[in-house]
Amino acid sequence: MTPRISRRTMLKGLGTAIALPWLDQMMPVLSLAAPSAAAKSPTRMAFFYIPNGAHMPDWTPRTEGAGFELPRTLEPLAGVKDRLLVLSGLTADKARANGDGPGDHARAMSAFLTGCQPKKTAGADIRVGISVDQMAAMKVGMKTKFPSLEIGCEGGRQAGSCDSGYSCAYSSSISWRSESTPMIKEVDPRLLFERLFSNQDPNEAAASRAKREQYTKSILDFVQEDANDLRRRLGQADQRKMDEYLTSIRELEQRIQRTEKGQVAEAKLPDMAKPTGIPREYQEHIRLLTDLLVLAFQGDLTRICTFVYANDGSNRSYRFIEVPEGHHDLSHHGGNQEKQAKIARINRFHIEQFAYFLEKLKSIPEGDGTLLDHCMIAYGSGIGDGNRHNHDDLPILLAGGGNGTLKPGRHIKYKRETPLNNLWLAMLERMGARTEKLGDSTGVLGLL
Repeated sequence: MTPRISRRTMLKGLGTAIALPWLDQMMPVLSLAAPSAAAKSPTRMAFFYIPNGAHMPDWTPRTEGAGFELPRTLEPLAGVKDRLLVLSGLTADKARANGDGPGDHARAMSAFLTGCQPKKTAGADIRVGISVDQMAAMKVGMKTKFPSLEIGCEGGRQAGSCDSGYSCAYSSSISWRSESTPMIKEVDPRLLFERLFSNQDPNEAAASRAKREQYTKSILDFVQEDANDLRRRLGQADQRKMDEYLTSIRELEQRIQRTEKGQVAEAKLPDMAKPTGIPREYQEHIRLLTDLLVLAFQGDLTRICTFVYANDGSNRSYRFIEVPEGHHDLSHHGGNQEKQAKIARINRFHIEQFAYFLEKLKSIPEGDGTLLDHCMIAYGSGIGDGNRHNHDDLPILLAGGGNGTLKPGRHIKYKRETPLNNLWLAMLERMGARTEKLGDSTGVLGLL
């Protein structure tokens, strides 16, 4: 009989601990009389955030149900359409002013996953509410090395005023551990890589990295003995899976190294605010981080993540897609068709990166399906139309199969003022983290 392997098996070396992907030999031997729930792959959830809303005419499908056509902005998702839900009509009421005046960007971001009205303050007395990802982390996060990951392409200050009297913490954080504690995003691919694949001893981890840099070694060199020993115990299919997984880690490591070398070579002026591990090209920055997230999900290092493409109110220029103007400036288009077209181009660029991530998940076999089949990946913004600053009919997507609990491949239109947090309740339920109430939720969202 082929020996079973624990799901918690790791390849270990100096300062290094590399989790394994799901292998066939991790499945328990099943009998017809007593099938085991342990054979089922874990469910993962992630929340992707885009700033400044979307140009909704190019986002919203014309028809409902399974026969819908992808509108122009969503066309890059054609390869995963059968694993996609387009959800129209959802509202983030607590992102509205509700008597607090201007500050839509700060409210949009802080209320997106909390469903709570942020206290209008630029001081230390910030208050909003616990976010859905952290609610899940509290209930099921102890099953993995990292209860949750917080990733993003922009950092942002945690103090001072950034939007009409609202603290900068509100407009740079979607993940909140408590009503007054935002979770800080990791923006540097190198630091995220080291965090994922280092052990819990900081001294050993530092020694490992120093030795790698001195002798131009890979992190895999430190686990080679463990890897060879395990490989001898695996069947051919599992050997291939493990080799592909380790190759993906090495390729990511090399991409990060090239980025770091390029940054040093090209630096002309000091830039202390930007770590050298952050690529100059925005697309490569996004993809390095999402590729690391794929490995984290594949190795079951975490099952919960938030990912921010840019903070709300971001005025990033997208010259590389021929949009030199700032994103936020363009979002106040005033009906100008040229500006609307550029906003749609930015929206489509973000969707292209999201499609890249989903295609990666779809390409990885796992258990009875693919990694994407075992995920729930939400994507959207706390603002609908950036010109109107509305918080109803938000641009929201939900991708993945939810481990067999979702029926994707449809456009669902909900009645007006349906709380976005009802969707988060539905996702928590499918994660095994059922919660009666989250922010302004009124019940579990149906029809999914």
